[in-house]
Parts: sequence; C-alpha cells; structure tokens
Amino acid sequence: MNPPTLATLSQFEGQIITLTVWLTQKRSSGKIHFLQVRDGTGFVQAAVFKNDVAESVFDTAGRLTQEQAFALTGTVQADTRAAGGFEIAVTGLEPQAVSAGEYPITPKEHGVDFLLERRHLWLRHRRPWAILKIRDAVQFALMTFFHDEGFVRFDAPFFTPSAAEGTTNLFEIDLFEQDKAYLSQSGQLYAEAGALALGKVYTFGPTFRAEKSKTRRHLLEFWMLEPEVAPSSHVQNMNLQERMVSYVVRHVLEHCATELGLLERDLSKLEPAAQGNFPRITYTEALEIIRVHIENKDLPSGVQDDIQPVLWGEDFGAPHETILGYHFDRPVMVERYPASFKAFYMQPDPENPLLALCDDMIAPEGYGEIIGGSERIHDYELLKSRIEEHNLPLEAFEWYLDLRRFGSVPHAGFGMGLERLVAWISGIDHLREAIPFPRMLTRMYP
Repeated sequence: MNPPTLATLSQFEGQIITLTVWLTQKRSSGKIHFLQVRDGTGFVQAAVFKNDVAESVFDTAGRLTQEQAFALTGTVQADTRAAGGFEIAVTGLEPQAVSAGEYPITPKEHGVDFLLERRHLWLRHRRPWAILKIRDAVQFALMTFFHDEGFVRFDAPFFTPSAAEGTTNLFEIDLFEQDKAYLSQSGQLYAEAGALALGKVYTFGPTFRAEKSKTRRHLLEFWMLEPEVAPSSHVQNMNLQERMVSYVVRHVLEHCATELGLLERDLSKLEPAAQGNFPRITYTEALEIIRVHIENKDLPSGVQDDIQPVLWGEDFGAPHETILGYHFDRPVMVERYPASFKAFYMQPDPENPLLALCDDMIAPEGYGEIIGGSERIHDYELLKSRIEEHNLPLEAFEWYLDLRRFGSVPHAGFGMGLERLVAWISGIDHLREAIPFPRMLTRMYP
C-alpha cells in the first residue's frame, strides 16, 4: 500500500499514520488545538487534545505558525461534520523548520494585485489549489480522450519563421542578428503536416499572443490544444469537438467533486454539457438571436444596454458571444462565418463561397469562445491565392503548399485554449487564475 496522504485517509480509518503537512490555520479552545493542515493532496483538520498528548506536544502545537511544515502523527477518525469525512486525532508532531518570518498571506481578505505578486505562495491556498487540480484533471481527460480516439501526440516548434494568421500579434525574436523568427501563436500548420503523415494528431503546448489586451479572457502566454485529422470534413470536425468537450466535463464532474465544492461551482451549469447534444447554428442564425435579445433588452449581467447588433459581415465581440452563451444551457457551435474575416487556410463553403466551413464553440455563462476550427483548404491553387490575398510572404509558406502539391486530401482541425476551458468548468472570472503563473500585459512577476 502507498504511504498515507490526506486524499487517501479513508483507506487508513482507525489507524495511526505519520505524514508531513503544512499548517494553514489554527484555533485554540482551552485544552484543544484545532489545526487546519494540508499536504498537497488535500486539506483536513487535526485535533490536539491536551489530555491525550505529552505536554511538549501540546505546547509545540500552540507555537506552530501559518504555513509551517511539520511531521504529524495521529489516528484517522471518521467525522461526518468534517468536509472530507475524516479528521486526525494527533498523538505527536515534529516541526520540520522554523519559518523565517510572518507568512505574508494571512486569513484576512487580500486584493488581487497583492495575491498575484505572491503567486508562488498563493498557490498553496484552497482556491488556487482547487483550480489547478481541475486544470490537471482536464489535461488528463484530454490526453485520455485522444489516446482512446487513436490520435498521436505531435509536438510543433515554438520558433516559427512565419505566422499562421499574420504577424501583427506575434512576439518577434532576433536570431543572431541575421534573421527573425516568431514565438508560435499556433501549432496548426505543423499539425497539418503531422496529420498527412500519421492520420490523426494533436499538438499541445504553450502559445504566445502579443495582444495588448487587459480583458479577463486574454493572456500573453497560454496553452493550446490543436488536433488535425486527414481525411476529415467540417461536420466530422464539429462532431469531434463535441465529443471531446463532453468527455472532459464528465470526467471533471466524476473526479473533482471536492475541488468543485471548494469553488462552490453550480454543477447544474455543467451537467447539460456532459450530456452532449450541443446546438449548432449558422453565423446568420446567431445574428438573429443576438438581435432579438438586444431589441427585447433581454441581456445577461455585464452586457451594457447600449450594445449594438452585429451587421452581416462583422465578427462578434465579447458581449455578443456572452449573449449567445446566455441563450443556451450548454456550449453552442456557430458555423459558416463570412470568409472575409477568417483565416486564409479555411475551406470555402461549396454552397456559398462567401462563407467558410468553420465553427466557433461558445461556452455558456459568459465565457465566450473556447474552440475555433475549420476544414482546411486542400487545393494547391486556391491556397496559394489566399496566401497572396492576405499579403503573406509566399516563400515562407512553400513547405505548407507542399502539403497540397503531394497527396492532398480534405482535412480539418481546431484549436482550444486550455485556460478558457478550465475557467468555464471551474466557474472563475479571469484566466489569470487558470494557469500557475499568468503572463499578462501588466504582469510578468513572479
């Protein structure tokens, strides 16, 4: 049997265990010290009764300070009043080290800037602990899903000689004062090469966007998952997106009850997504839904009353995505956008070349777009003309055009921002909490 942890206390009921913990809070009541402790796997209360321990043990417990580490020995006892159903009756403890000073994050309320400045310590507290455990569960579910679907993980480079969608929002790097490269904004183009070699692949890693945005939906560095399948179609691509998101939500609901409970997440907001059956509407139908909500003043919280409807041919703003998410009880897939404001590589709709065979998945509750995908152009001449229309350097895309010169087939894929998915599932307000160390326009420390 593995050594005991706070997460596995149920396996040791009635037994005496020893493990290393950290003190999160303490309160004393005469002859009892109540110690709130953590060990990385969970949180529990340990009770030190003066009459049951040596005087030195009781005195040591009284001198423990917040976030001090110590070896704790005690008996695991069932307690229905405890959050996890168990507590520890302490029989011995031994401090591991003396803290160098007062722990800066006290039980009182602190501002966001104060906490972000001490993110390295804030990670130890219940809220970030729960969010990052959910993030881990989401990543595990994604890996499992794609493994079971027969995908191969395919690692794309972080340094790229060109941009997937133009260079206006890329971080430029000087390569030994001779040439320039960019930090990748997407692994998609390389994943297409992988799909034409391996059939079904996905890339998963950090991506970088030099967007001077301070909104709650943006980070300079975030993690992106990008599957590509060859052959595949627009409809098959949307089916894959729905299966994936449904699978992930079911996994988190099943395995993260403690973490969701700590965050006070309303599970009824997630359960419909776990069932699948995501509504699918066209861009034109989405415009009508937005127009009706605006005209009827039926707007979700946070959307200003003076918001204007979207005109055909315009992209949605964040408030419009919020309205669409508010209209449905689960993610909605909006497809067939005007090609005029979409990326150069998207396959035109054969029934209307003004439209692209693409979709955005918009999460409910105001979390906005979490997935963007499309069928990719597989015709060499059409792709070449689109690159030229977008004023992109043709020489930088010669290798990408080779994929169409030799054995091209219809193929499709999508990109999903991990932090956006984690934020929605966790029910948190800002992406900065969905990543261990956020990188934002105004935040680069620690």
